[in-house]
Amino acid sequence: MSAALNQTHYSAEVYLALERSALCKSEFHDGQIYAMTGASRKHNLVTVNIAGELRVQLKKRPCEAYISDMRVKAVDARSYHYPDIAVVCGSPQFEDAYVDTLLNPTVLIEVLSPSTEAYDRGGKFAHYRKIASLNEYLLVTQDQPIIERYQRQGDVWILSEAEGLDASVSLESIGCILSLREVYDKVLDAADSNLDADIQ
Repeated sequence: MSAALNQTHYSAEVYLALERSALCKSEFHDGQIYAMTGASRKHNLVTVNIAGELRVQLKKRPCEAYISDMRVKAVDARSYHYPDIAVVCGSPQFEDAYVDTLLNPTVLIEVLSPSTEAYDRGGKFAHYRKIASLNEYLLVTQDQPIIERYQRQGDVWILSEAEGLDASVSLESIGCILSLREVYDKVLDAADSNLDADIQ
């Protein structure tokens, strides 16, 4: 998470108005607006691979998957975020008629980057945990085949880990299975430039 754009305290309504007319995406927490950074080649490959697998498995089912541009609101955390992938099963609920802010995700997925990993594991996950509909949260390493899955069980989140190309992750809340071999297709052979390594 990057530093706040300035120290002005914004309302959620002002943030949304600014965001909907902005050229670049920003996230919001408790009155502060935070600019987002770009994504590396590997980050993009992993994200597209996961989205492709989910699209096939969710086809003809009452579920929708969104990539990165669908804003998610954590109402009780007073925050708005852009997860790398969001999945909702059942009727999606949106904040308003713009239909660009999802309120009830079932699964959220973040692809870890050097600049965002600490926040994805810490503050952002704390915000996501306050979303009542959320059942599973995935953290996906972009440069080696490791996926961490957090599953809600009552008030507790249980961690399981899949490692290696022969492993898979079962997303029980949406009835999908992610093969790490498919998730990391073309990724481990992708040579990022030094510039890519400095961003997501």
